[in-house]
Amino acid sequence: MPLHNQVAKVTDRIIARSRDSRTRYMDLMRRAAAEGPRRGHLSCSNQAHAYAAMGTDKGRLATSPAPNLGIVTAYNDMLSAHQPFERFPDIIRNAARAAGATAQVAGGVPAMCDGVTQGQTGMELSLFSRDVIALAAGVALSHNTFDAALYLGVCDKIVPGLVIAAATFGYIPGVFLPAGPMVSGLPNDEKAKVRQQFANGEIDRAALIAAEMASYHGPGTCTFYGTANTNQMLMEFMGLHLPGTSFVNPGTGLRDALTVAGTERAAAITALGNAYTPVCDVLDERAFVNGIVGLMATGGSTNLVLHLPAMARAAGVILALEDFDDLSQVTPLLAKVYPNGLADVNHFHAAGGLGYTIGQLLDAGLLHPDTMTVAGKGLERYTAEPKLSAAGLSWEPGSRTSLNTRILRPATDPFQPTGGLRQLNGNLGTGVIKTSAVAAERHVIEAPVRVFETQEAVKEAFKAGAFTSDTIVVVRFQGPQANGMPELHALTPLLAVLQDRGLKVALVTDGRMSGASGKVPAAIHISPEAAAGGPLARLRDGDVIRLDAVSGTIEALVPDLDSRAPATPDLSGNGNGVGRELFASFRANVGPAATGAAVVV
Repeated sequence: MPLHNQVAKVTDRIIARSRDSRTRYMDLMRRAAAEGPRRGHLSCSNQAHAYAAMGTDKGRLATSPAPNLGIVTAYNDMLSAHQPFERFPDIIRNAARAAGATAQVAGGVPAMCDGVTQGQTGMELSLFSRDVIALAAGVALSHNTFDAALYLGVCDKIVPGLVIAAATFGYIPGVFLPAGPMVSGLPNDEKAKVRQQFANGEIDRAALIAAEMASYHGPGTCTFYGTANTNQMLMEFMGLHLPGTSFVNPGTGLRDALTVAGTERAAAITALGNAYTPVCDVLDERAFVNGIVGLMATGGSTNLVLHLPAMARAAGVILALEDFDDLSQVTPLLAKVYPNGLADVNHFHAAGGLGYTIGQLLDAGLLHPDTMTVAGKGLERYTAEPKLSAAGLSWEPGSRTSLNTRILRPATDPFQPTGGLRQLNGNLGTGVIKTSAVAAERHVIEAPVRVFETQEAVKEAFKAGAFTSDTIVVVRFQGPQANGMPELHALTPLLAVLQDRGLKVALVTDGRMSGASGKVPAAIHISPEAAAGGPLARLRDGDVIRLDAVSGTIEALVPDLDSRAPATPDLSGNGNGVGRELFASFRANVGPAATGAAVVV
């Protein structure tokens, strides 16, 4: 199937926009690669320090040209998704030895859980943790002793931060090893119903905590299709995972076999062998286009509209919001996974999963088929499914038929013809809206606004019964400069209650929504943000906004908006408590949301 004209057009535009930065980046990578294996530049003293604790591997490290793999791990046992990584270093070391290589834990990176910090002050560090992760991974790999890297990370900011680091060290290969989703628990729609009942005062906290514990109940990623699982999808579409590895449950034989296979592949693709595949050759413009198409086809998290431009920039590729919008318009929505449906990622995987989805999109000409991946050249190999038998691990042809069309459909009969994400432009700035889970009759809303500057103020107004008519809730001073751009997911149950009461409601903010945002229209990432003097700072209660996700516009129907003085709230309280003091330089130097809200790239 020839490449779709719109995909080709967007790709060519990205290549042209990125020509200078990509050329500079690739020149740097080629020069670094030309220096040869990393350890060849270490003195005897350097090497002695690096190998001192390596036991039986010490001799091989010091005298053998065999590859040495650096493990960058985001392990902690507070994140359910990362707890399985506790076992991975031993599995990797043994697999490396069997492959004639060695492996060392190069370093750890922080990994915070947005589920723990939702609605809490700590969420104000969440987005910036992506940059900290990239920096920490850079420190880990700076020892220059590694011929390839294995990246252990799954969740929201961790994978983007690791990709930024992997691109920065793009002259060595990198393979991402996931941990997989937890097995299914309380259905996500039931959990959402309980949350709304609690917000409405119908049940007590004991019933709420019982439901939450039944939903988040074991090792692995949360089972809804939020940012963590969207990250895993991207790693396959962009060729940084081995095929079919994203949604295999932790603690299974197949999961361990895939970890071994990832280690073996990392050892095989170093510059010391004949299949040298540095990250810089994987992460080109076409790979990022494939990632965006995957995001649209699966109804993935809006957080990736922030992360993908930041990841791409680290590889010299410049993405713009118009690229997301234009690709969304031609990419059919093939998956219905909560919050865009009732199924969870385990059900999605069983129905055919990413292999089926990639196959459908290749057949429709919506993906670049000839990208380089860690598994070899060509995305067709990502339609295969890993199988574990007595004979060992193998990849077999994946299903070309959906096993449950209520969850996964062919490109010829999608859930909807577009990806359900729109760029918004107007006199309030630029932003995005995800509509794949929003009923069509709510794609256009025109209503007076209520302006708030904290989530807490919205909650208090809700408790006081202040919302009795159609309302667009504006929550401003939530951008990266103001307070680190926390997710406002704690507002979702409240706004859903109002919507279920028959009101037309929407959220407009310069902050973020969770990857689990769903049925309430939310215009997010509005840029320029209010703290930078953006138009949101000039809104007043009662102003009318028209939010039109069909035409891609957001307008304040206010003739004197530009002449008003912007609000100037006291943001000094955002600078202390729960570690916020340490991030003052991040808030002062962060870029706008429209280009990824990045600090380090």
